[in-house]
Amino acid sequence: MAETLGSLCDKLATVKLKLWHTHDAERLQSLRDQEQQLHREIDEFVSAAISGRIPIERLTFAQNKVYKKEGNVVPEFKGTLGESFAQLAQTVCKLWHVQEKVYEFESVPADQKDSVIKELAIVNLERNQSIDGLDQRFRAMIEAARTTK
Repeated sequence: MAETLGSLCDKLATVKLKLWHTHDAERLQSLRDQEQQLHREIDEFVSAAISGRIPIERLTFAQNKVYKKEGNVVPEFKGTLGESFAQLAQTVCKLWHVQEKVYEFESVPADQKDSVIKELAIVNLERNQSIDGLDQRFRAMIEAARTTK
């Protein structure tokens, strides 16, 4: 996957969740290092986008998920860049909890297994849509800034 602001923010939200749920000292240090690296990468990416070092077309990388839309409703997210990041973080948290069910799939009652798999698929689509939405809003901000110069 090409790096975009959305993909970097997705990684950061995941690292923050891992930090929250980890107690092993060695793993915590590794995650803190990853967090700091992602902070720097996000800062560098935003700076490069503002300065024009990243071409406009590289600010987005649509996930273009192919899926059956009928019966697989994924809400469309709208809002500011900050609201888009908040939506992505919330979706990553939701995905974490659904994934926990999958890790212990043998304990899921047989009559609920299909709904768990369906929920995992839908939340992952929401995550991809959140990343795309964040990227689109950031791109629109950069385009507007570049045209006013």
